[in-house]
Amino acid sequence: MLAAIIKSWPRAKTEPRDGVKTEGTKVCNWHKYRRLRAFFLLKNLSFKTPGAACGPFFPLLYSIHDSPEEGEYFRTDKRYLTGKGAERMKRKIAAVLCCLAMTMSMLAGCGNAGDSGTDSAKETEQKEDTSSKADAAEEPQEETGGKDEVTIGFSNDADSWDPCTGFGYTGSPLYSSLVKVNGDDKLENDLATEYHVSEDALTWTFKVRDDVVFSNKEPLKASDVAFTFNTTKEKATYMDLTMLESCTAKDDTTVEFKLNKPCVTFIYTIAQIGIVPEKSYSDKFGLSAEETIGSGPYKLTQWDKGQQFIMEANESYYGEQPAIKKAVFLIQEEDARFVSAKAGDVDIALTSATIATNEIEGMHVEEVESVDNRGITLPTVPDEGKTTEDGYKIGNNITSDVNVRKALAYGIDREKIITEALNGFAKPAYTECDGMPWWNEETVIDTDVDHAKQLLDEAGWKDEDGDGIREKDGTKLAFNLMYFAGDSMRQAVAMSVANQAKENMGFDITVEGVSADDTVKRMFSEPMIMGWGSDSPMTSYMLYHSSNAGKTDFYNPEFYTSEKTDEYLDQAMNSINIEDSYQWWQKAQWDGETGTSMRGEAPWAFYVNMSHLYYVKDGLDIGKQRIHAHGAAWPLVANLAEWTWN
Repeated sequence: MLAAIIKSWPRAKTEPRDGVKTEGTKVCNWHKYRRLRAFFLLKNLSFKTPGAACGPFFPLLYSIHDSPEEGEYFRTDKRYLTGKGAERMKRKIAAVLCCLAMTMSMLAGCGNAGDSGTDSAKETEQKEDTSSKADAAEEPQEETGGKDEVTIGFSNDADSWDPCTGFGYTGSPLYSSLVKVNGDDKLENDLATEYHVSEDALTWTFKVRDDVVFSNKEPLKASDVAFTFNTTKEKATYMDLTMLESCTAKDDTTVEFKLNKPCVTFIYTIAQIGIVPEKSYSDKFGLSAEETIGSGPYKLTQWDKGQQFIMEANESYYGEQPAIKKAVFLIQEEDARFVSAKAGDVDIALTSATIATNEIEGMHVEEVESVDNRGITLPTVPDEGKTTEDGYKIGNNITSDVNVRKALAYGIDREKIITEALNGFAKPAYTECDGMPWWNEETVIDTDVDHAKQLLDEAGWKDEDGDGIREKDGTKLAFNLMYFAGDSMRQAVAMSVANQAKENMGFDITVEGVSADDTVKRMFSEPMIMGWGSDSPMTSYMLYHSSNAGKTDFYNPEFYTSEKTDEYLDQAMNSINIEDSYQWWQKAQWDGETGTSMRGEAPWAFYVNMSHLYYVKDGLDIGKQRIHAHGAAWPLVANLAEWTWN
């Protein structure tokens, strides 16, 4: 009966029929829908009689059709499931469901006695196995993905593929940049063969390779570099180029940058901007696969917005050709990525600490180190009735006490947060730049609850009334701790901190989920769970330099100011090269007496660096991953050209 039903299903059409109304028709990601629907249907089956055993499966069977005129249809790549693929899917689903139905009937005590049900199930399994093997022999590339392709369960799409508006700032396989950050977190030349900086640090001159062409076969010249940076500055979107006065091509292989102030971190800005072709650039650039042109190891060959995109090896790439010739990125929610990984539909899938404890046969979890940290911003000035230019309240009479801030740094067990909130998938955090070349290792502190209590005692915060909460001059040691509403990870970190602070030290912290708009209004006067994760020391400057205090871009809502810190940060920025600047960044964190770290004035209490987690199919090598910045998706594939199948 099932076979007859399946045979009757129409073959898929490549496009909806003329005149067919698609308004209100369900269009969704094929992989996501079929797996989730099957999963939930099968989880909730109930069998009453042998005759009804197959009944609950029919909704699933009828939903796996392809013809638009039948109501529900499914689409991937803007193409309907067609031909052998559709027929194979129908055979497989039917075989599996028959097997399940008959097995469940037997377990429910229905049907004939003996082993007849078991035999039927085995027979169906054998047919399914034979069918699968035949299909695999027919189309091995589709079944196995080959050894030069990968399918990736990805988290987000691009709004645009245009580097001039910010795409690829963590690295992208579609574009080349003058310099790049390698797997050892060090800068190396990419398009550039050499560069030098003038003594006043205001003129940067780069020599550009002369053997590079874009994916459209047009040669890449210094004029394309100048055009890219001038356009990015003009658009003034994501990338900060306020320090750039001008960019000029001196000849085909020489480009000159003029800065309006010394900025040693400009080299990291250069590493974040992929080069686009001047001749092919337009307002439509990056809005389709055809209008996305770069000189990286891959080119964008297909983009079905919101569903998937495909990258293929760029045969015109000037470097070594990558081993992975094709990468298919499926845009999926977290639960769908897990289901796809478990079903074997993807070779790698982004996951999270809440899911990564689940084992998947044939896959392992890759845990990549990051500077994607979580900590608490702690307003450093008291409430004196002042407001920002926008009228937002400034200051907090609790956290303005440096001893309170340091107590929240020393009195919290970071390993306990990692265990309680993150299933072990994180590392303790101490600054905004742990592990980076400019990090000061002396900023590491141990959990010391006794020291934290002593700090509070010395500051006059004591539990005078015996209610377990400290107070001072009639003011309870209490405050609200905000997190972005809907962010379960930040909420979990906040709850762990609040519970520990109460148990260990006598704080009364109220955890509160708030909207982004409310956060902006309240962050200058109330602590909040915040996260950073940059692979540029520019972040340190933005977080702690007094010139950024009280800005609405989340950098320094604590209103932290320090003449000594400003001095160190300015010296770092005025350095001729990035290596010379490291000592000044490190002194700003801790110079033995003071600094921005928790040993010093502690405008932040840093707690954890989130691990970026991926289910990876056994045999797939994702190369040497650099320390990831904020966001687990795009940093992963920055080195796609280094991936291999073993």
